[in-house]
Amino acid sequence: MPVETEIKLRLTDAASARAMLDQHGYRQSDPRTLEIDQVYDRPDGELKRSGQLLRVRCAAGRWTLTYKGPCQPDRYKSREEIESDLSDGAAFVQILSALGYSPAFRYEKFRTKFTAGDQPGLVTLDETPIGSFLELEGAGDWIDRTAAALGFSPAEYITASYAALYQQYRKEHAGVPEDMRF
Repeated sequence: MPVETEIKLRLTDAASARAMLDQHGYRQSDPRTLEIDQVYDRPDGELKRSGQLLRVRCAAGRWTLTYKGPCQPDRYKSREEIESDLSDGAAFVQILSALGYSPAFRYEKFRTKFTAGDQPGLVTLDETPIGSFLELEGAGDWIDRTAAALGFSPAEYITASYAALYQQYRKEHAGVPEDMRF
């Protein structure tokens, strides 16, 4: 069972984050890419209630299906994650609909991936409609070392999903649309 372990860190802006990563030896490993993520659920919210997620992502013409299991209580966000490429994303969306799943939440972000030498984890810069974030994904001890080296403390770790962060943003900003889109 593959497990994803990650945290988010809120940034003041993407340009400063790029400079900080460069200063610490991180180099862009993939181009900045718009990711369009559509979460699916049953009409009664069965998956959300049980802490599970079913997502179809389209990025640079590539479609990916992701299942995420419930989060394990920890200082990091850790959960089972299974991903598979889809050869025909539009057809798969039709299959989901036929099986009783419907769109529950859509969110968009520009994602840039960074690596540094033989570092075992992944650093991504996510630019979203509600601000910029770093995601650190890897083993917990690597996350702690990397966050500290970049000037962040465990008190700044965010384990909430973009959906949860956006729902909080909507409570604080009247008239914001239901989906997190540019």
